[in-house]
Amino acid sequence: MTDLDDLAAVAALAARHGIAVEVATLRFVEAGLDYRVAFAESAGGESWVLRIPRRPGMAAKIAAESRVLDFVGPRLPAAVPDWRVREADLIAYPLLPGRPGLTVDDTTGETHWHFDRESEDYARSLGRLIAALHAIDVDEAAAAGVPAMTVAEVRAEWRDHLRRVEEAFPTSAALRDRWRAWLTDDGLWPERRTLTHGELYPAHLLLGPDHDGAASASEGAAPVVLSVLDWTTARVGDPAIDFMYHHMISPGTFDLLVETYREAGGVVPERLAERCAALLAAGPINYGVYALETGDPSHAEAARAQLNP
Repeated sequence: MTDLDDLAAVAALAARHGIAVEVATLRFVEAGLDYRVAFAESAGGESWVLRIPRRPGMAAKIAAESRVLDFVGPRLPAAVPDWRVREADLIAYPLLPGRPGLTVDDTTGETHWHFDRESEDYARSLGRLIAALHAIDVDEAAAAGVPAMTVAEVRAEWRDHLRRVEEAFPTSAALRDRWRAWLTDDGLWPERRTLTHGELYPAHLLLGPDHDGAASASEGAAPVVLSVLDWTTARVGDPAIDFMYHHMISPGTFDLLVETYREAGGVVPERLAERCAALLAAGPINYGVYALETGDPSHAEAARAQLNP
């Protein structure tokens, strides 16, 4: 539970940055790893999202995400956060259109889906969004300050991450064998690079009615992507990463998403489904690295469980 002093402190933080919100309207979403997120309304009825860093030393990540948002905002068919406050202790932006496709209960950890995960409308909408994102010129993105890696660097980074994790945590022999086979299979690595979001799953996608006024995502019909949140992992890199969550969450419409992407001008990577499966299986490596970088004992414990189940 969040006490009144905590709510008042967040309202005071927002006020110090020029945003006056009503304490009674504040509500928190605690699921984020890097940020605590609160929703609030001002006295004038404006709806705001407040992101509060969970630990010090986030200034560089905030600056990097800010550059990404400034660059992608005008280039996508969906809305992205318009940061009105972008400081080391607070990020604030007006609430975006749509509702999350996925939420997690702060108390129980239970997952709540707010749309039909196999909706064809959703798959087509997401396919068009990914195509638009991947069509953005990578050299322009890099020049704008978006993190960029060469094809060789993408693979080298995974090798380095695996080495760091193996040195720090006990790891399952079966997982190590799978990861090493993946690292040595040339056919599972990108032949080209694109601008990627990196975490395109329904918690970061705000859904709503289509342009013909079909039912909203909360009513379980015709959900389309209206807004895209959380660009902290965006970079120029492996395009397969933007397909992997759909491959896991909505397998029945994966082929439709890929075909829509192709029709919208996207270049489909070879062995895409296998690449998605390999990237998903490598998730514990990234989480292990995150645990090492944050130094948080709770994350270290959770990483151990994933790396040596």
